[in-house]
Amino acid sequence: MHPICWQFGSRPIYWFGVLMALAFLAVISHWNRLALRTGRPSGFGSELGFWTILAGILGARLAYVLANASEFISHPLEILRMDHGGLVYYGGFIGGGLAVLLFARARREPLWALADFAITGIPLGHAFGRIGCLLNGCCFGAPTGLPWGVCFPGTHDSHGLPVHPTQIYESVFNLALYGVLLLFYLRGRRAGAPTGRVLALYLLLYPPFRFLVEFLRGDERLQALGLNVAQEVSLALFAAGVALWFLRARQRRPTEVSSQ
Repeated sequence: MHPICWQFGSRPIYWFGVLMALAFLAVISHWNRLALRTGRPSGFGSELGFWTILAGILGARLAYVLANASEFISHPLEILRMDHGGLVYYGGFIGGGLAVLLFARARREPLWALADFAITGIPLGHAFGRIGCLLNGCCFGAPTGLPWGVCFPGTHDSHGLPVHPTQIYESVFNLALYGVLLLFYLRGRRAGAPTGRVLALYLLLYPPFRFLVEFLRGDERLQALGLNVAQEVSLALFAAGVALWFLRARQRRPTEVSSQ
């Protein structure tokens, strides 16, 4: 694995940035296509994508900087070097969620209907992002003797030992989750199912998987109360998913078409 995709003159272009760009394009393309199927205007996915991706990047970077504050105090300009990696997924998830909330209010869209629409694309982008992590050498797993263990070159923190490819584990899971959520969303629309339950399903499936994968991580993790922070956030989001699933069960599906 090598973090540099190619050299543009004297400037390296990193795989992490390339894969993140592909992730954003994949999500926006998905949203634009889905918008047409749900009666929303052309370009709706691009507009939603601009704000949620911006908020997601800011949230993901802020969470990473706060979790590694001691490293950035002496090198504050590194805060801007996102091409080196350093994004916390749950920070981005929360930031993007706030953007969806504000977007729903601005466009006068039913919040839960928009949340269901938006969440269908998140695992697709996440799958691309985790491949970027693999090529960048971040978010790696603990040492393993399994035949599919991967090695990172040079002075990587894994010390050249074969480690769990936790990035691939997440990428494969997210691709499967993308298919499940999209199918559930489309079937729910046809059946007139309550809104909010696609988001709830995501919270019931991804956080438990992430909780388990965290036991296999080999990079430095921020610990609190016997678990790492990602595991604690996973438990909180799973609990929110259980509550949302039952609270939205008896709600009527509102009209989802944008008023603009």
